[in-house]
Amino acid sequence: MKVHSERPFKPSNISRLFSRFSAAEKGSSMVLLWALFVGSLTGFVGALFQIALAQIATLKDMLMNYLEVMPGLPLIGSIVLSGIMVFLAFLLVRRVAPETGGSGVQEIEGALDDVRPLRWKRVIPIKFFGGLLSLGSGMVLGREGPTIQVGGNIGKMISDLFQANKQDTHALVAAGAGGGLSAAFNAPLAGILFVFEEMRPEFEYNFLSVQAVIIASASADIVLRIMVGQTLAIPMHMLTTPPLASLFIFLIFGCVFGLFGYVFNLLLVKTLNFFSGLTGWSFTLTGLIVGALIGALVWLFPDTVGGGYVVIPKALSGSIPVMIMLLLFAVRFGTTMVSYGSGAIGGIFAPMLALGTLFGMWFGHFAHFLLPDLVVQPEVFAVAGMAALFCATVRAPLTGIALTIEMTGNYLMILPLILTCLTSTIVAQGLGGQPIYTVLLKRTLELVKKSGNMLMPEK
Repeated sequence: MKVHSERPFKPSNISRLFSRFSAAEKGSSMVLLWALFVGSLTGFVGALFQIALAQIATLKDMLMNYLEVMPGLPLIGSIVLSGIMVFLAFLLVRRVAPETGGSGVQEIEGALDDVRPLRWKRVIPIKFFGGLLSLGSGMVLGREGPTIQVGGNIGKMISDLFQANKQDTHALVAAGAGGGLSAAFNAPLAGILFVFEEMRPEFEYNFLSVQAVIIASASADIVLRIMVGQTLAIPMHMLTTPPLASLFIFLIFGCVFGLFGYVFNLLLVKTLNFFSGLTGWSFTLTGLIVGALIGALVWLFPDTVGGGYVVIPKALSGSIPVMIMLLLFAVRFGTTMVSYGSGAIGGIFAPMLALGTLFGMWFGHFAHFLLPDLVVQPEVFAVAGMAALFCATVRAPLTGIALTIEMTGNYLMILPLILTCLTSTIVAQGLGGQPIYTVLLKRTLELVKKSGNMLMPEK
């Protein structure tokens, strides 16, 4: 009979074990206190950003009401105002801080990998005020892009002020990014998971860095709640748990969104390439032209533009006719491509949530009509749709599930969300798609390599 001998004892095994223990505790414990500063400041800036956007919307409404004294004047005013706002935002990006274009998430990931610079003295003010101009104009962009990039740069700022080492700086930048997402949507768990899941190739895991991210995300959310309140980002009624027999529908639904996600990423890059290929006056006036188009839609068809914070509640409440939802989905798909593809400052999360809600509500109504016993509440597919498109494009299912639940408060939707996000992610991956921020970072690095300029505009 063959006797299996035990593995021979090797002193080198103990050395490797102690090395692992040491690596798990790398960095200074002061990083936890610094993370508290980073999170609190990020939450403050994020809340200030939301308050300022609300004030801009109020002022725009007052101006449009004043212009209604003459027919056609509000439309002209909306076109001119949005055109100027976006044009000014483009000037800030191109002349002062080129790396602030787009969402900025890929810039944070690049910084964590030491392939992109973090110039916080320029990025923080330009991302804040340029973001106000872009989002305030009505562009189909989200506030999470500015807050994530600002949060990451706040992490770099704090590390510079306290002369932190490289290990702690890395943790603080990641912590600031998590705090930025937390502050954007009042979703601390999503902020934590976003760093651990989406930034996993770049994030250096150890005990202190993980705790820093958790502290920053929590403190950012606390400050946000103090300043703007504790309401859900997407208020809606609580849904009941869908019947077990209906779960197969969520698998089908997830497959559809897997295809959408693949197409979304593909077209987004093509749109970015189109705008980056413009030259001469067409390139110079991109902001003015795109802003004017958005301004016209703001007045004529307001549901087709904006980050989605207005259209999502309308869709969930049934204020939008079912057949219009599919048309609105198609139009907003196009305005999302133009807004983000132009290179304007703003995130992509919120527009994707709006697209997922619109198609989900349309799908849910027809599923309810065909299978009323299985689909009692059409809104369940709106909630699932929010997470599904996010997961298919960003390829971060845990973050998508947590974000959707924290924004809507529908904790009973966990199982349907898992099934939907799982299938959408697998289908998108199977079609050959890559995570959108990985694609965007690779694209940025390729453009940098061609130009030889590390700070070239994000085209």
